[in-house]
Amino acid sequence: MGVIENIRRFLWLFIEFGFLIILSTIVTFLILGDSSGVFVKSVTDNVMKFATGLPTPSLIGLASLVAIIYIVTNRLTAK
Repeated sequence: MGVIENIRRFLWLFIEFGFLIILSTIVTFLILGDSSGVFVKSVTDNVMKFATGLPTPSLIGLASLVAIIYIVTNRLTAK
């Protein structure tokens, strides 16, 4: 079971790193604006297209699901 746990931790680390990159590019765009570069603008455009493409009830449902998962994982790791 140690190998599976290590693989799971590595995958979560990879996912968190990806989200960190996306969030840092959005913050860079918010700070620098249009002069932030092609890559930063393309990532920001893709995130905005994704956010505007989803209906509001879907976003609320997705946010609720993320909140529930966060609460459950915090309670399970607290024990």
